[in-house]
Amino acid sequence: MKRIEKNIHIIYLTVVALCAVSCGEQLETSSLVSLSEDKVWASEANALTALMGCYKGNIPYNGTGFETDFSSYGGLMFLEFATDNAFDRRATTTGNSTLHKLSDGTLNTSNSSIMNYWKNSYLKITRCNRFIENVDKVPAAQSAIERMKAEARFLRAMQFFYLSQYYGDVPLVEKTLTPDEANNVQKTSKTDITKFIEKELTEIADDLPRHKDIKANEVGRATAQAALTFLGRLYLADKQFGKAAQTFRQIIDWGDNQIDPDYQSIFFPSNKNSSENIYSTQYLESLAGNALPQHAYPAVANGWHLVCPLGSLYESYYFINGEPFSYDNSLYDPTDLGKNRDPRLRYTLLYDGCDFKGKKYICHPDSSKSLDQLGAGKQATYTGFGLRKYFDEGYGGSLTQYGANTVVVRYAEVLLSYVEAELEAGTTITQEILDMTINKVRSRASVNMPPVSETNPDKLRLLLRNERRVELALEGHRYWDLLRWGVAHEVLNADFYGAPFPGAQNMRKKGEETDPHDRWYVITRNFRNPQDYQWPIPQTEQDINPNLR
Repeated sequence: MKRIEKNIHIIYLTVVALCAVSCGEQLETSSLVSLSEDKVWASEANALTALMGCYKGNIPYNGTGFETDFSSYGGLMFLEFATDNAFDRRATTTGNSTLHKLSDGTLNTSNSSIMNYWKNSYLKITRCNRFIENVDKVPAAQSAIERMKAEARFLRAMQFFYLSQYYGDVPLVEKTLTPDEANNVQKTSKTDITKFIEKELTEIADDLPRHKDIKANEVGRATAQAALTFLGRLYLADKQFGKAAQTFRQIIDWGDNQIDPDYQSIFFPSNKNSSENIYSTQYLESLAGNALPQHAYPAVANGWHLVCPLGSLYESYYFINGEPFSYDNSLYDPTDLGKNRDPRLRYTLLYDGCDFKGKKYICHPDSSKSLDQLGAGKQATYTGFGLRKYFDEGYGGSLTQYGANTVVVRYAEVLLSYVEAELEAGTTITQEILDMTINKVRSRASVNMPPVSETNPDKLRLLLRNERRVELALEGHRYWDLLRWGVAHEVLNADFYGAPFPGAQNMRKKGEETDPHDRWYVITRNFRNPQDYQWPIPQTEQDINPNLR
């Protein structure tokens, strides 16, 4: 079996990592790249370097618009391409969007996205197993050893969380394997993997520092809050709502994290370590940056415009007075799509006529002289919307060296998940609960949306789900939410449209149909029930190991 040798870097540290290549090869024992085996465990500093290799996994710096890890922007945020939130421009211009195929009715065992997630998750698991097995050799204080071990267990549990959520039954591998063992692993039931994750996250929470105790040079390392949030997610998905509520409430009661008053800046390099951001993949401009600007900037700013938000996301933002959006509402202004709307719309989306980085974003389908003209076969939007979230418009550096983090866990998610868990557990929702959760999210200074007072369970459920969609838009939550709520086959079996362009001459329609709201037709999704609720194990893995069929 062929080994890949390379040095990888993460903020503050140069990392030497455990390398491997296919499910068998991901799981087999492998050597450290730049340090001999005896030196890796000879000092705490060397062990920390190896631990950073566990964090990084196969996440590349400065490149790739493809999924490489559930914690990279390509792997986490781009999952929105499979939802009613966003469309991948490549799905039409090159046919090269396998993430789009997760919900268009063509998902199969040869899908390269499900292969990439699979192999990179097991690569990270392999590194974590190797680290856990050897870290006790390090001549360091027991507390330091236990913390490092807890971090590796957290990273491993996180991978098994994602694997079990999307694939169902998968191999539960808790030790390094020989090549023969790796190529003959058995699947473990999702139920047993859930029990394993629960045990791991519960045990390690006490060995991880709380958010308030993280030192400046430790930012990016796992905290107790990060472990508890994933535990809460696990309980939500498993419909253990009482346990989910208790878990999220513990984070709230600690009081270490707060809702940042500035919604927009928590995704910027300047405020990326806000106390609202509980766990993020760390990037550093020019040294270990990401290429999100290259992939998602509009053409007028020299980007490739891969991220094209859908009209259904635009329509999910309420009016500023708290009323749900309607094209018939007098507050709607087709000449200024952000006018009179929830401020988070303007912080998240670009639309025709916006200013972006000192330039006009013009995507109207009749604007033939614009680089961002919709529908002209250009490297531009395919929906009439673009991505503003994550981008500090004052940034003037390389489009492939951006320093914003990929936020994996945010305190706003904890608050919204807590009230959802209480609701689904049958708890009577009081105004006090609403004020400490959803209203705290909505009342941040830069948003200041009217408070919620609805306590009817059926009405509140719909309101909460919409709030979650808006607050966490394009952060990689929507696909998982639709699956766990069991509504993906309803939501993703529909025609999807982009922005409205009243009076436009160059409109894309669905056949001869005329949209009553003058919206650009984008795509029809065909999510299949039940098969698309679970990803198939990649065919190449099944061919190597029949136990995975």
